[in-house]
Amino acid sequence: MHAFLQQLPALIGVVIGALGSYVAIVRGDRARFRRERAARWEERRLEVYAEYARTLKKSVTLAYRVASHFGNDPHPHPLTPAEAEPLLAEATVGRDPSGEALILLGSPEVVEKARAWVSAVMEMERFMRTQTHDPVAWRELMDRQRAGREGYYAAVRDDLALPPGHSGRWLTPQD
Repeated sequence: MHAFLQQLPALIGVVIGALGSYVAIVRGDRARFRRERAARWEERRLEVYAEYARTLKKSVTLAYRVASHFGNDPHPHPLTPAEAEPLLAEATVGRDPSGEALILLGSPEVVEKARAWVSAVMEMERFMRTQTHDPVAWRELMDRQRAGREGYYAAVRDDLALPPGHSGRWLTPQD
């Protein structure tokens, strides 16, 4: 019994060391799991944000092309309303699921900026459907849409902690 008591401190040290190692490994695994999970969700949010921008940009491009048909936009490939109608319907239908994914995974700030951008795009679509020739009014709508897009991209960069990027504005001879 005396030998056992002499080795008891060493045995306690081994047990404490084993428990400490176990706790350290479990905590490390939990921290790694949280980091990996956060990275996966961040990647998924980036995909959703980019997909929403792509679907909205399809509508914008079609609006530019139809506006060009009426002499409101300098787009080099005009499109008649009849030719554009099925493409606009397809773009709008594609916009809905990406918008729902955005609402589900996006931060409140990004969703609000997306709402502002899509509102400007919808106003462009309404203007285009009236078949009006008013380049000044069209330019105001384009500026509003571009500001909406800039706000959306800035909110996405903030949400994902990305560095500031390009505004996306290309200077034209009229600017």
